[in-house]
Amino acid sequence: MAEQQQFYLLLSNLLSPDNAVRKQAEETYENIPGQSKVTFLLQSLRNSAAAEEVRQMAAVLMRRMLSASFEEVFPSLTPDVQSAVKTELLLGIQMEGSSNIRKKTCDIAAELSRNLIDDDGNNQWPEILKFLFDSVSSQNVALREAALHIFWNFPGIFGNQQQHYLEVIKRMLLQCMQDQENSMIRMLAARAAVAFVLANENNTPLQKHFADMLPGILQAVNDSCYQNDDSVLKSLVELADTAPKYLRPHLESTLTLSLKLCADTNLQNMQRQLALEVIVTLSETASAMLRKHTSIVSQAIPQMLAMMVDLENDDNWSNSDELDDDDFDSNAVAGESALDRIACGLGGKVVLPLIKEHIMQMLQNSDWKYRHAGLMALSAIGEGCHQQMEGILNEIVNFVLLFLQDPHPRVRYAACNAIGQMATDFAPTFQRKFHDKVISELLQTMEDQANPRVQAHAAAALINFTEDCPKSLLLPYLDNLVNHLHVIMVAKLQELIQKGTKLVLEQVVTSIASVADTAEEKFVPYYDLFMPSLKHIVENGVQKELRLLRGKTIECISLIGLAVGKDKFMQDASDVMQLLLKTQTDSTELEDDDPQISYMISAWARMCKILGKEFQQYLPVVMGPLMKTASIKPEVALLDTQDMESMSEDDGWEFVNLGDQQSFGIKTAGLEEKATACQMLVCYAKELKEGFAEYTEQVVKLMVPLLKFYFHDGVRVAAAESMPLLLECARVRGPEYVTQMWHFMCDSLIKGIGTEPDSDVLSEIMHSFAKCIELMGEGCLNKEHLEELGNIMKGKLEEHFKNQELRQAKRQDEDYDEQVEENLQDEDDSDVYILTKISDILHSMFSCYKEKVLPWFEQILPLIVNLICPHRPWADKQWGLCIFDDVIEHCSPTSFKYAEYFLRPMLQYVCDNSPEVRQAAAYGIGVMAQFGGENYRPFCTEAIPLLVGVIQMEGSKTKENINATENCISAVGKVMKCRPECVNVNEILPHWLSWLPLHEDKEEAVHAFSYLCDLIERNALCGYFVVSTMIPVATIGDSKSKNLLLNNHGLCSRRYKATTFLDSWFQQTEAQFPLRKVKLDTTRYYHLVSTLAQAVAKRVGDFLQDPPCVMENSNHVFYFYSLCFCKAESLLVF
Repeated sequence: MAEQQQFYLLLSNLLSPDNAVRKQAEETYENIPGQSKVTFLLQSLRNSAAAEEVRQMAAVLMRRMLSASFEEVFPSLTPDVQSAVKTELLLGIQMEGSSNIRKKTCDIAAELSRNLIDDDGNNQWPEILKFLFDSVSSQNVALREAALHIFWNFPGIFGNQQQHYLEVIKRMLLQCMQDQENSMIRMLAARAAVAFVLANENNTPLQKHFADMLPGILQAVNDSCYQNDDSVLKSLVELADTAPKYLRPHLESTLTLSLKLCADTNLQNMQRQLALEVIVTLSETASAMLRKHTSIVSQAIPQMLAMMVDLENDDNWSNSDELDDDDFDSNAVAGESALDRIACGLGGKVVLPLIKEHIMQMLQNSDWKYRHAGLMALSAIGEGCHQQMEGILNEIVNFVLLFLQDPHPRVRYAACNAIGQMATDFAPTFQRKFHDKVISELLQTMEDQANPRVQAHAAAALINFTEDCPKSLLLPYLDNLVNHLHVIMVAKLQELIQKGTKLVLEQVVTSIASVADTAEEKFVPYYDLFMPSLKHIVENGVQKELRLLRGKTIECISLIGLAVGKDKFMQDASDVMQLLLKTQTDSTELEDDDPQISYMISAWARMCKILGKEFQQYLPVVMGPLMKTASIKPEVALLDTQDMESMSEDDGWEFVNLGDQQSFGIKTAGLEEKATACQMLVCYAKELKEGFAEYTEQVVKLMVPLLKFYFHDGVRVAAAESMPLLLECARVRGPEYVTQMWHFMCDSLIKGIGTEPDSDVLSEIMHSFAKCIELMGEGCLNKEHLEELGNIMKGKLEEHFKNQELRQAKRQDEDYDEQVEENLQDEDDSDVYILTKISDILHSMFSCYKEKVLPWFEQILPLIVNLICPHRPWADKQWGLCIFDDVIEHCSPTSFKYAEYFLRPMLQYVCDNSPEVRQAAAYGIGVMAQFGGENYRPFCTEAIPLLVGVIQMEGSKTKENINATENCISAVGKVMKCRPECVNVNEILPHWLSWLPLHEDKEEAVHAFSYLCDLIERNALCGYFVVSTMIPVATIGDSKSKNLLLNNHGLCSRRYKATTFLDSWFQQTEAQFPLRKVKLDTTRYYHLVSTLAQAVAKRVGDFLQDPPCVMENSNHVFYFYSLCFCKAESLLVF
């Protein structure tokens, strides 16, 4: 008894507002053995004489223990104690007088029942099922509520008996939803019905069977809202999110009810927003279904706009020096967010026609709130209505710019917001079309000294504009931009000193950084204008309220340094580094949420890029805080619905619904900083290479576990990206060290490929793994690794085919439409990208292991063969062929054993309708000639006319066909060079020469020109026509080819003794270019033609009428004319 009394005191102390008392109580509680906890907690719960808050705490702790530690606690209890716990819980529910305690006891019973369902689906607590049936039929309303509450909390309570009791469950729920005397019973029944449907979201027959419960659920939603209870409405939102097709039979009723509740201003704002959330969620989860109900959407959009008008007048708004955090509970924010989401969900084809006239009317309203809302609506719909708005962008922008002169500052603010958002959503088209208007208008708005909030937002819009502005467009405005920014910066710096105001200065500093980042080396003349003031801010802005300004100034300095380059920046590099070092060494005094930390981390990385190897000396100072930030561990919790509701107001928590009334919570503070820090570690490894070797061990120990850091995609991407870079950095420490590091990361990389849920992150992991294989070479994978990798590759390929089948099934769905097809295409693109990474991994395996890897490859061979079947999409055929190309290139002559699978398709696909497939097939023919061996000879012969046909077909040199055509040309050259016995070289060579040069495919250009140089060296081109082209030296890959071409202006020059003359003629002609300030290659060509004598020009008229393609950005061009001996002689007459 004394122990129990002490436990009551302990529970009271756990509730104490005194942190020290509470912490001591928590430590004491944690040290109590689990079996004893069960006894004490149950006794405390059942003691009606104890204080209610103590009993509530006992109930909460008991439920949490069963949720988090069931396996450690309950099975270790004796059977008698286990039975006693079950009995006491059911007795407690039946006899408890406090509704609150009874409800919490039901939560415990539901949690215990959840854990007592065995692997076969048997409920090891059959008494609770009998209790449910008895209670739901009871005349005691409290017991009926308890039964429904347990079922709502754990709808899977019937386990493998669910199908047997299905009609009973349905009848029970329907009867309770029709209880006209007890509204609480109706609401609980509706919530329980929704929970049951959600628990069976993938059971389509069950959902159809329970469809007739939806009218009762909707009625309960309506009734509960007018009783100031939004719990059933929240359940409806969950249905819309998780099981939207359940709503299909009564979708019109669901939407009509949601619209009615949203429009009812007598309801609380949260209820109206939740009603709107039903419609918006359906636009995301069942967009095709909702697009069939445009009449409802057309009524919902004005409701969103009406919410956006719900703004308060604030006389001090314009002069506020702090940016207000968005009030996410406000109608204005909720309406804007809903508009953004519904535009993205339903698409611009539906939304823009429904909203355009409303916005135009709002913009002409005399009330500033309507004009503000109209402009913010334009900002919100830009992403979703992108394609449709592009056609009328000129009209929109011209109209919006007028509002930069609006008499009300908040409307001008909204106009800046719209300009900034459009600059992002429509980049770079927006910048190209409106640079002249937008830059001047924003600069003028930035002079609004009386309204700092407007000034600051104009600067923010300018940042958005310049970030995505092509450099060439910005340069003509650079002087004006820089001068305006400098004047404003100087003025605001004075205001900071005199008044302490900083908001505009923060944005102006970032604007300067953005302009410098875009202008790059063209910012050099303005460097000295800004750097002294920026250094002054960093040196003197040490007050807490200036942390953000100081952080942004550090960012600005580093971006300017990166823009102007090392030579210019070095004059201040020492001072800047000392300022950064001082901040870094003072970092122990910085609070965890200090914004300077993330800015510092990024600035150090930029300094590393600027200084290169010289940065290595600063690593001892930088790495400590960087590793600390990269090692941040987020606060997480597994919560039930009640816990989540109690924490939802806490700042920084986000939740994911796991079903069964459980949610996963994570406190997101610090996650972005962690991701940035991890990316900076990648930057150091990439830039410093062996200079980073000292830190590879601690970094790899940090990064490998982060491959499973599922709280932030960016962290996992950085972790994956770091792996091959760290191996390269570590090479200086010797092969044994590198091998140990590889063994440490290998398992996690392979498992990451198998388990990563996000396709973008998965592609990065696969790419990094392929790079690691190439770095480590043959033998880097043991038998277990190969087996696991093979199973994963097989699984990924099977998943690829299954996803294609699922997409085909969706195309047969009754809700299929054009927008659905766009989404399916996006999914297909994502799948194909993963397929390319599978190809990358196989390429690495083949290139390292050669034919030794073929037995391993055979386990996925049938799936690769399936990729190149005629009925497969072109992307499948392309990448299937690429894989077989690698087999031929790296595993020949053994590769011929698989010829029956790929040879016929490869030859057939040379003439495929898809240029990508033709390219892959043509490359395969080329490597067949290079590496295949004797067995491939007849197929090389068979391929020649096919390749020639593709090269000579109409449109073969168009943009979409050129890569495939150049691979065909290269393949013909490879056959002539490596398998001359398979082709009549004398017949094909003149044609092949006429097809040159290869402009697009640089790798194949090297092969072609290498062969050309071999022919020149052997003097094998005598009597042949020479290729018509202009060849930039930069495109010639190897020095042998480059030197030969540089030294042989005429391919037959040695025979005709014309080299000296041609050299001097070209030199004299090219000498005119700088004298006449000629820079464009086309102008150079025309100038060259103008120097030809008229008689010569006539004789080479066919060439002049069809000149060679001119390649851009060539520093030095050498002209090869398609001349027979006669034409060459004619040219040399003058």
